[in-house]
Amino acid sequence: MKKIKLIMTFLLGLVIINSCSEEDLGLVNPNALSPDTFFSTEEQVQSAVNAAYANLQTPALYGRLIWYMLDNMSQENAGNGQQEGDKRTYAEYTYNATNQFITDYWDSSYRGINKANFVINNEERISNLSEAVLTDQVKNKFLGEARFLRAHYYWLLVNRFGDIPLRIDGSSPEGLPKSPKSDVINLIIDDLRFAAANLLSKAEEERGRATKGAAQAFLGKVLLYQEQYGDALTSFRSMSGYALETEYFDNFKEETEHGIESVFEVAYNINLGTGNKWDSNVVGQGANHATFRGQDYGVLDWFNVYPSDDLRAEFETGDNRFQGSFYVVGDIYNNGNNTLVASDFAENGGNVRPAAWKKYQNYYKQTSEVQESGINAKVIRYADVLLMMAECENEVGTQAGAIALINQVRARAGLSGLSSGLSKEQVFQAIVHERRVELAGEQVRFDDLLRWGMAGSELSSFGFQTGKHELWPIPDQEISTNASLGSEDQNPGY
Repeated sequence: MKKIKLIMTFLLGLVIINSCSEEDLGLVNPNALSPDTFFSTEEQVQSAVNAAYANLQTPALYGRLIWYMLDNMSQENAGNGQQEGDKRTYAEYTYNATNQFITDYWDSSYRGINKANFVINNEERISNLSEAVLTDQVKNKFLGEARFLRAHYYWLLVNRFGDIPLRIDGSSPEGLPKSPKSDVINLIIDDLRFAAANLLSKAEEERGRATKGAAQAFLGKVLLYQEQYGDALTSFRSMSGYALETEYFDNFKEETEHGIESVFEVAYNINLGTGNKWDSNVVGQGANHATFRGQDYGVLDWFNVYPSDDLRAEFETGDNRFQGSFYVVGDIYNNGNNTLVASDFAENGGNVRPAAWKKYQNYYKQTSEVQESGINAKVIRYADVLLMMAECENEVGTQAGAIALINQVRARAGLSGLSSGLSKEQVFQAIVHERRVELAGEQVRFDDLLRWGMAGSELSSFGFQTGKHELWPIPDQEISTNASLGSEDQNPGY
């Protein structure tokens, strides 16, 4: 059961944690439950934590837009003619500060932060609950979840916008100025260290919730991005209970979710209702337990995008991840009962494409998508962790150690291992390659290119401008409604 998605209706009344509007942050609905009396039972504490998860599921984030945005910007996607212009803008780097999807991404992330802050800022009230109501371990576990989620939302924001308002105690009606990116990163690291110390292991925790291993992996990733390779490696090595799936494609099927390779995934379950799926990109409430990934990317359905030629060419001959990532003519689907033919790969207008996305598609068990999908979004897999560990080992350890980690991933792909004796640069290039093919279509490539300083050389022919497109613009809506922000606070080039 994916109980994490049962965000109860009465949480609609918690206006103080559900609004991102600067004007609304100081308001309390007189008909809502009061925060002064709310945290009195385990059920109430858990429901407040559950609410903080919900914004990850919104269409503005993992429900739909985040994968269009990042897969298009990384050029892992190529767009078919029917792809809407508001999605193409990311592939072409033509978005600006009025872009509604960027505004929604900002809005939904801050709503998630506000919900997490509601829990964190009531730590004293939660801690004062008697052991008979809530044990100290469970109290700290819930607080660890809230801090993990706050870190996650801030990570989404700081990587896209750089310096941003840092909300930890709730904002005044006039809003907050931007804080340096370094301050945001420091808060993320502090939150993840607390989470790693207090969350339950994957074996002990309910599926869909943040775990100790997820916090350790996420902390390692953040430290890696700061080039703190030794500390990152320590965090990664502290993880236990994870391994690679035997079958690569099992990472992207509904029946094999939360498997041995899964470190953290955003959970969906269409059986819990999808009636509110188009209501809002940002609020994170109602019957909205579905992702649109299948329909949007689906070769037999909307087929808005397909894997780019450059991405497909990166795969080595014999790499079974190609078959696990893409469909081509002649592949079978629907439990082996149907075969894809050339006409299935035709976009509107007739152009026949060479391949289509298979990851996160439901075709393996059915003949078509049904607009919404219940397949979870993988945020961190153990294969990703192994390759990040290899990167750290290559920097502060030995090339032999890094090669051994890379070869674990290559072995599952059906490939021979890298030979010994490679230089540091050769190992790095191997990591660049492995991350591209292992994690294709999983929204990591663009950030990898940025942190490696490779975005300009890899993406300039598509419209990427160095000094501008490393960041998104601060939404005009935020600048116009936040009295502490002005046009001078806009990111360079916008």
